[in-house]
Amino acid sequence: MSSFLGAWDLTVHRPSGEFPSWFEFDESGGRYVGIWGSARPIISAFLDGDRVEFELPSQYEGIETNLKFDLTASGDTCSGFATIWDAEPYPVTGMRAPEMVRTGDAVYGEPIDLLSSGLDGFAARWEDKEFNWSMVDGTLVNSAVGTDLITKALFTDFRLEAEYSYPEGSNSGIYLRGRYEFQILDDYGQGTSVGSSAAIYGFFAPSVNAVYAPGEWNRAVIELRGRHVTVDLNGVRVLDEVIPGITGGAMDSHEGEPGCILLQGDHGPVNFRKLVLTTVS
Repeated sequence: MSSFLGAWDLTVHRPSGEFPSWFEFDESGGRYVGIWGSARPIISAFLDGDRVEFELPSQYEGIETNLKFDLTASGDTCSGFATIWDAEPYPVTGMRAPEMVRTGDAVYGEPIDLLSSGLDGFAARWEDKEFNWSMVDGTLVNSAVGTDLITKALFTDFRLEAEYSYPEGSNSGIYLRGRYEFQILDDYGQGTSVGSSAAIYGFFAPSVNAVYAPGEWNRAVIELRGRHVTVDLNGVRVLDEVIPGITGGAMDSHEGEPGCILLQGDHGPVNFRKLVLTTVS
């Protein structure tokens, strides 16, 4: 039996900067999440004991050749190489993804108003992109495509209440622990998919599309305990799932560690008039 059955968190060490990835194999096949995009099928794989080779087509990498990985496991860690943009392979390190199972009843802490100190509790994700975030009459506003915004504080398990609006045609998101994207999208009145409003992007579609029209205020209540996530959007329970791995665009792949709340700003404008987080233990 292959050591690589199950889910793995990877870090790809590209010369221009490392980025997270994730993959899993079961008896029916495999799938992969890269620097961007959704979970996608692995089209070709060779698994033999502690070694795996696999490849899959480009999604948003912008290349015509397949992505290729060659990895060797040693217990719950792995290492090897990935060939993506350059002819020279990139070193890869990884570890078996933690299960993060929580038992017992949830115990809630005191609510934390993430907007109470304005922008002081946040930082820009990228210094080389435009910073278009500001506080306007108590509302956090991203006026144009630019950098993402991340909380300086890190969190593990929590309940997040978010009230947000967006202009016509916009696209944003909230990354839970900086790794799992709750999708914000102008798709009012449309069907559902793994990329639609309130999806955990790339993995789970909401049961219904409960988002309001552009310019109206939406209310999402998102609870994350370990990998288990529930989402209520505008009073409707739309998701109750166990998240298998990171979303493309994640800060990192260190799933067992606390992470930030990331507000996506690199796709489009968005407004938040409420962001209240309650820790859960």
